[in-house]
Amino acid sequence: MWKTKQEVSLLGILAATLLLNAAAACMWPLTTVYMHNQLHQSLTLAGIALLGMSLCMILGNWLGGWLFDHWSPFKSALIGTLCSLIPMVTLIFFHGWPIFGILLLFIGLGDGVVMTVVNSFAANVKSIASRKVFNYLYIGMNLGVVIGTLMVGYLMDHGVVLVFIVASLFYLVLLVVLLADFNVQLTTQQHEREQGPIKPAHIRLIWLIAAMVFCLYLSYTLWESVISVHMVNLGISFEKYSLLWTLNGLMIVFGQPLANRIGANFKMSHQIFAGTLVFILSFLLLVFDRTYTMFVVTMVILTLGEMTGFPGMPAWIDSLAGDNDKGKFQGIYNMAISFGRAIGPLYGGLLIEYSSYQMLFWSVTLLMLISLGAVMLHNRQIQRRRIKQD
Repeated sequence: MWKTKQEVSLLGILAATLLLNAAAACMWPLTTVYMHNQLHQSLTLAGIALLGMSLCMILGNWLGGWLFDHWSPFKSALIGTLCSLIPMVTLIFFHGWPIFGILLLFIGLGDGVVMTVVNSFAANVKSIASRKVFNYLYIGMNLGVVIGTLMVGYLMDHGVVLVFIVASLFYLVLLVVLLADFNVQLTTQQHEREQGPIKPAHIRLIWLIAAMVFCLYLSYTLWESVISVHMVNLGISFEKYSLLWTLNGLMIVFGQPLANRIGANFKMSHQIFAGTLVFILSFLLLVFDRTYTMFVVTMVILTLGEMTGFPGMPAWIDSLAGDNDKGKFQGIYNMAISFGRAIGPLYGGLLIEYSSYQMLFWSVTLLMLISLGAVMLHNRQIQRRRIKQD
């Protein structure tokens, strides 16, 4: 019988998030390049494959949130990990088309379940401030991206099988971490809601934040899919492309503590607005990027915005949600991420096929600005009502 405790350790959350995202980072940039260059499929079909994977991830996000609130969070995490591990091991032996696309669906489902369950475990940590917990979770996520993208950039030279082996090892170690640290007895699910029923205005704000997150990740996923092909077409090697993600992750890992210290002096919503705006404006630079140096500068600006604005989003949603709905609303947040990742590659592939990369970058910039404006406007309305009531 495993030892039961009251909450997951910060180290456990960090490790689980790192391993899950390292495994995922092996697959996202690989899928488009592998399908296009080695399986000789179109960018549109690669986008459809990633769409299917992400739709299954959305289902996993919803299922993970429901299971967390109504069943066993610990067992849900184990089942989700096995759902990703088994097909990843299968890919080592069978990775042609269409079996590659089919197995991606199961990997997406498992990743979605684990992603939401881990976020919900983080939301139930009571001994540490929620904002700090989610900042560490974000560091773990990006450190995982650093490790995964750095490895896949070099492992691809030795064959795709080696990539699948390494990704399988990440899932296997994740399973060990879950067994060692996630068998906790959560007490919040048995208590009455202490903060009262969630206000309708807060529910609308959560959905607007989710819509903004969808737009942000739709755009962000272009970096993980079509931009890799765009850079290769410009004569920039795939290894140099993978180094951009290493730069992104290292900036976040080493710069996040400083950003957190500075951000503690500001309201969380204001920090999110400022960082998100910088992130959005970085996409305007992509319209003019032609050299590797320009892509590096763009990635630096994007990362500064990301590390300032993104970590607080799940914590903000958690502060708006009730004690009995943490799994549900963390599920909505992760569904928005997954849905953005689902639509992004397909949207990018279609727009490039029928228009241009420049039109793609202009369109996503406008989309993100509109969604950010909607969140800022509704949040301001809530603050004004609160002032009037006081």
